[in-house]
Amino acid sequence: MRNRLYFVLAAFLVLAGCKETEVTPEQPVYTPVSEHVALGNPSNATAEVSDFNNFLMVKPQYVLSYSRDRGTPNWVSWHLSSTWTGSAPRQDDFRADMALPADWYRVSASSYTGSGFDRGHNIPSADRTRTMEDNSATFLMTNMIPQAPNNNRNTWANLEDYTRDLIDDGMEAYVIMGSYGIGGVGSNGAVNTIDNGRVTVPKNIWKVIVVLPEGDNDINRISTSTRVIAVNTPNVNSIDSDWGTYRTSVDAIEQATGYDLLSALPDEIENSLESKVDTGPTR
Repeated sequence: MRNRLYFVLAAFLVLAGCKETEVTPEQPVYTPVSEHVALGNPSNATAEVSDFNNFLMVKPQYVLSYSRDRGTPNWVSWHLSSTWTGSAPRQDDFRADMALPADWYRVSASSYTGSGFDRGHNIPSADRTRTMEDNSATFLMTNMIPQAPNNNRNTWANLEDYTRDLIDDGMEAYVIMGSYGIGGVGSNGAVNTIDNGRVTVPKNIWKVIVVLPEGDNDINRISTSTRVIAVNTPNVNSIDSDWGTYRTSVDAIEQATGYDLLSALPDEIENSLESKVDTGPTR
């Protein structure tokens, strides 16, 4: 009987030793197509022509998702640091983006004329002053939205200036800007579309700014204490010039747009940062 027990025990040990080790599959690693989308591709945009309302366009200076039917970007994403700024003058060469598929309507420099809305940059001209080529790239019409003049020239300009002040103070930032909805109020009143219906006027304009001390290995330096500024403004001319009035959470912007922002971050850090509303200085 004792020998039989020894035999059974030995057989059990042999079988246990031969059992394959279970390996937990690793989560897929996000590999950005550009430094400008290091925090993720918010809408999973692709460069497939069939993805005509979520068409990925990768430029040296920024990355965007474009909507053919709206005639505007869904979102534009870029990295801002001292390496992107310099003394290149503003080019003001608004023009159609010839990188769009040949059979798509291309919004032109004159498409906004007389509309009561500005050609509102997503990535600002002043964020790309390293070279004239970099600055010129910001004037492609795929970077523009119909923006209420006071929104563009006051509220949004103040936020853009504040962001560059942070860069001057030794910080760097990852910025995502977008718009959604239909219908804004420009200098000529409320409008849903311009350019004979070919360009949609957005109802809201938003931006998310992740701020870091300048350095290397940026994504791994982002923590639950990293400053994230999220702003969502109505696209109206009667807007308050203080952008701090319109601060919100990333979660709220995601709920309004259906996008997944900051998706390249570890879940714990992403969830923490996206739930907060910034209370830092505004000037």
